[in-house]
Amino acid sequence: MPVSFRIFPNRGLAFLRFDGHLDLEDMLAMLKAYKRHPDRRPGQKQLIDLGQATGFDRDYAKIFAIRARQIDLFASGTVETLMVHYAPTRIARDISLTVFGPQAPIKGVIPLLQDTEAYALSLLGQPESSFEDLFALADR
Repeated sequence: MPVSFRIFPNRGLAFLRFDGHLDLEDMLAMLKAYKRHPDRRPGQKQLIDLGQATGFDRDYAKIFAIRARQIDLFASGTVETLMVHYAPTRIARDISLTVFGPQAPIKGVIPLLQDTEAYALSLLGQPESSFEDLFALADR
């Protein structure tokens, strides 16, 4: 599964995108790269795009490793992180609930699940109504 992220430092926003079948090893590698990225900041808003996700492996040992990495990244105790999951399909919601675990909150993380791009962006304080517009306009 192609996994990618982009940080919009002027917006205080990280955009994570998952396409196809979620490979948990790829996700762990992406989280490591995100942790080392020079534009990563505590409290940076997170937009997780699961709109093109088609499935995932239910390898719970790896899912727990992902949860541990998220705790390491986001549970600073001093700053809260707003994390919006864009999950417009049943499988996307299943991935969100199983892998990212909004049902088992991480201290300091405010997880929200949305099924429209416009509302997901609005919750993050972004003026655009689509991810395409965000990518076109965010660096201006």
